[in-house]
Amino acid sequence: MKRFIYFYCLFLLYVIHFTAGAQNNETGKLVLGAERTEVVLHNISGKRTALVVNQTSILENVQMHLLDVLLANGADVKKVFAPEHGFRGTDDAGETVKDSKDQKTGLPIISLYGKNKKPTAEQLEDIDVVIFDIQDIGARFYTYISTMHYVMEACAENNKEFIVLDRPNPNDFVDGPILKPGFESFVGMHPIPVLHGLTVGELAWMINSEGWLKSEPDSCRLKIIKMENWQHGDPYWLPVKPSPNLPNDQSIRLYASLCFFEATNISVGRGTYFPFQVLGAPNPKYGEFTFTPVSLPGFDTNPLHKDKRCYGVDLRELPFEGGLTLKFFFDFYMKSGKEQALFFTRPHWFDLLAGSKELRTQIVKGLTEEEIKASWQKDLEAFKKLRKKYLLYKDYR
Repeated sequence: MKRFIYFYCLFLLYVIHFTAGAQNNETGKLVLGAERTEVVLHNISGKRTALVVNQTSILENVQMHLLDVLLANGADVKKVFAPEHGFRGTDDAGETVKDSKDQKTGLPIISLYGKNKKPTAEQLEDIDVVIFDIQDIGARFYTYISTMHYVMEACAENNKEFIVLDRPNPNDFVDGPILKPGFESFVGMHPIPVLHGLTVGELAWMINSEGWLKSEPDSCRLKIIKMENWQHGDPYWLPVKPSPNLPNDQSIRLYASLCFFEATNISVGRGTYFPFQVLGAPNPKYGEFTFTPVSLPGFDTNPLHKDKRCYGVDLRELPFEGGLTLKFFFDFYMKSGKEQALFFTRPHWFDLLAGSKELRTQIVKGLTEEEIKASWQKDLEAFKKLRKKYLLYKDYR
């Protein structure tokens, strides 16, 4: 009886969803790929389906998870694949995500973070189509797009369909160094800039057609369910935090610029309620603002400088439109003084984030931010030409 009531309530919400969707089309409001429910259902009708989803896989106009919407409409969903941070998005960065079962639906949840980053042939054996619906933030080292790459590769190797339900890019800029050969890792798998200016659908198309999968170009049976009423440059504020340490829009805007500090002894505020919005270390020379990282379930349980007072800067109210800046990094590098030689506590990790050794070498050599950014321009212009081939929406105004 409880199960009947659960699905009946979902059905009522589903009806509301279609009404809201019609209103969105009439008023020109954004319609996410996942919110085009009729199109999604048509493409998976009669097919055994797996989802690559997390807590961001929400249909905003009815505040329902994609999994619930599909089940309420009779879709044959067999399993869920979960990326970094897990199906509900509560696991710390880098924490192993374990296989489990969804308590609400009883479906198996298979982790794609840890030892198993790519679905196996056995895991796809009872599947016809895989749907990817995760809100990305547009930064090369944010690992959801690496998960997408591996799933696409598995689908190509096992002749399965792969459908991307497209969502906006909240950091819709083209900026930063291009990843060079030899520096591929889970925080950077493709020769693209730190900020690539693509939606996940556009990036999937690029990955497939440029031959970046292990198989032949266009070997993945890719389909993209586009958004409606969106174009590049349109602002977008995420209704659900994409990961534990990106709790709001300011953290998302600053992420691409502050992530480089993860390879240093400077805290980005993990272990506080404002991660990626402050910077500091246990030395007063770094600034007057203070904060103390602590074990904070839901954010970070073992942060850098745990239980130590950090001195630095507060960026929570800083007017920052977006893009990539090295200003903050240069400020702290210069303040480190005699400790500059030890500033990069994890130099190889910094190189993987940057996509080559070049950025670290330039900083150590004393190049200015302007000189460093100028050195990116030739590669960025070439990427911009490549990017135009894969745009599904009108480009920047």
